[in-house]
Amino acid sequence: MAAALGQRVQLHRSSIFGTKLVSAKPQRGPGKKWEHYELTKNFKPVRIPMHVKSGDTVQVIAGSDKGVVGKITKVNTKTGTVLVEGVNIKTKHVKPTQEGEAGQIVKKEFPVHHSNVQLYSTEKQVRSRIGYKVLDDGRKVRYLKKTGEIVD
Repeated sequence: MAAALGQRVQLHRSSIFGTKLVSAKPQRGPGKKWEHYELTKNFKPVRIPMHVKSGDTVQVIAGSDKGVVGKITKVNTKTGTVLVEGVNIKTKHVKPTQEGEAGQIVKKEFPVHHSNVQLYSTEKQVRSRIGYKVLDDGRKVRYLKKTGEIVD
């Protein structure tokens, strides 16, 4: 039973719903209606290129935690966010999961956007932008532009 987009379609007689509207925009991507990611032509989420990796030492350059230095624990390339130790800590009220269990108030780290962090040199105590260069042995590495220190 093929129907053009936007037309009403009569469902099977035993159906309790009656008629339905075939939407003009098909739902794409994982998750709930309001949590869709931008997709490629193969319907895969678009990955956001980032200047930081998991394990890098960074300094927060914007927001309420400006100036805090921490290590990146997790990188999410779908949303362009990073999880930094000790940054963006919020209190979350957790409901009890079993009977007789009490609810809890948990302090948890939440992600920040990757544009709000910059790589940090622990040796020189300075933050810097990142550059890429190819070494003599053919490896492409990341380095700090202010200090020349190789990150990888």
